[in-house]
This record gives sequence, C-alpha cells and structure tokens, in this order.
Amino acid sequence: MISPVCFCLAACLTAAQPAQAQSADTTFFITSNGIGNGANLGGLAGADNYCQTLAQAAGAGTKTWRAYLSTQAADGKPAVNARDRIGKGPWQNSKGVVVAKDVAELHAANNLTKQTALSEKGDVINGRGDTPNRHDVLTGSQADGTAFAAGEDRTCKNWTSSTQGSAMLGHSDRIGLRDDDASKSWNSSHPSRGPDGGCSQADLKSTGGDGLLYCFAAN
Repeated sequence: MISPVCFCLAACLTAAQPAQAQSADTTFFITSNGIGNGANLGGLAGADNYCQTLAQAAGAGTKTWRAYLSTQAADGKPAVNARDRIGKGPWQNSKGVVVAKDVAELHAANNLTKQTALSEKGDVINGRGDTPNRHDVLTGSQADGTAFAAGEDRTCKNWTSSTQGSAMLGHSDRIGLRDDDASKSWNSSHPSRGPDGGCSQADLKSTGGDGLLYCFAAN
C-alpha cells in the first residue's frame, strides 16, 4: 500500500515537471516589473542583465537574453538597432505560444497580443482599461525595430537618464487612445513625457507604464 505522503510527493513532482520544462523553453517575455529607476537602466548592459536575471529565476537562464532596445548615435558611438540584438527566432512565451517565427514576422504580422505577451512568470500584463494600466513598454525604436536618428532623444539618453529626455514606448496590448497604427504598435506607439522631464518612474507610470521591457532569447 502506498502511503499518503509518498503518493502526494509523487503527484507533486509529476505536476511540477511540465511547468519546469515549459519555463526552460521560454524565449520571450515582458518583465513583470521595471528596474525601478525610470528609464535609467544602466544602458543596454544593465537592461540585458535584468532580462537575464528574471529569466534565470523563471528557469530559462541557460539562454542568452537581450532587452529589445535601440540606442541612438552619440559620443562617437554608432546607433544600435533593437531588431539586430535579439537573435533570429522563433520566439515563444511561457505557455509555448509562438509570438513570431523570425525578425521579419516580428516587425510585421506577429502574434503579439495582450494574451500572448506574458511576463516571465506567465502572467498577463495589465493593459488599457485595467487598473493600473501598464501597457507602455520601453523600446526606443521605430516600427521596423531600428534606432531613431541622432538628435531628438527617444532613448532617455541611451537608457542612462531618469530625468530629462524621452523614450519611445510600445503598447503590449496593442490598444491606445485612437484606432490608428501608432496606438496598435507593440514597439513604437508614443514617446514618454511628464513633469519630471520624461524619463522618471513617475513619468512612465503617468502614461500607462511601469518601465517594463521586452526580453528575447538571442540563441
């Protein structure tokens, strides 16, 4: 006769295994929280490290994770395009749903919606109509995934400012104030703004965000 304790242990282990395997196969997520310092992410390296840390905690840390962020040409350094940083795809969420099979599809007719753009924990991110709305995701990118030209700041000083500047934001739920392409854009909807200068945590929250990032497995 199997003891109740052994049976429970076996059942729990069996139930846990699929979830663990599913997490290991995750290649895309939205960060469940922002770093907490507005758009000052410590540059691309700091953002990548944050994605890697969250992926590690979720059981998918064996891959190389990159934040979907562009930077603008400045101080003698060339621009960096978000689309060039994230590998070739395909990318799937923690439930195994593919959001895009490659870079071209990601920037065209992808499967990224409120229901598929899940956090590393497998949770749906609050969107327009939810309280609080957190659908603004930092990207600093144009719709095709490339960087903005040097000049007008669209990356909060290449992700080092939590005061002055602005950051281009995407809508993770593909919904905005109007029925136009920008409002429905996952990666290039509108720039941040606010009384602190545009890049603070309070400013990001004021337009429906929280300093969240898209994270992609690059390998």
